[in-house]
Amino acid sequence: MSLEVIIGNHQQATEIPESWLTALESVAHEAAHLALEHAAEDDSPLALLATLEVALVDDATSAQVHRDFMNIEDATDVITFHHGEIVICTEVAERQAAEYGEPLGRELLRYLVHGLLHLAGHEDEEPADRATMEAAQEEIVTRLWTPALCNRLSR
Repeated sequence: MSLEVIIGNHQQATEIPESWLTALESVAHEAAHLALEHAAEDDSPLALLATLEVALVDDATSAQVHRDFMNIEDATDVITFHHGEIVICTEVAERQAAEYGEPLGRELLRYLVHGLLHLAGHEDEEPADRATMEAAQEEIVTRLWTPALCNRLSR
């Protein structure tokens, strides 16, 4: 699998160091490979992608994308498009990280993995599907969250 990953910071609400973008891009390849190991379908969009674009956005942008493409009000953590784009809301990540006592970098990694799992065919609308997806997600995040990555995604 040869996947070009581009992560762009398109917000100013949450301080995201440039080094974090590089760290997330570098781990995204392994995350994509692991997501494919957990693929819910053989011909998932992730297996066919040459490029993955990840946009870090603020609450207002996330809410707009959520409304425009899913007809749902309010910001959300992750929105995934099967053509190879993942939209991650940094403000939601910041709030969730604080609520669960997680480092912000780990929460952003979790959202990246969540989006990759959607591209691997997972859905999370039904409780059973959500439980399966969350189990795969946490297994991948735990595997990727090495001391080296933790250091790279720390403030």
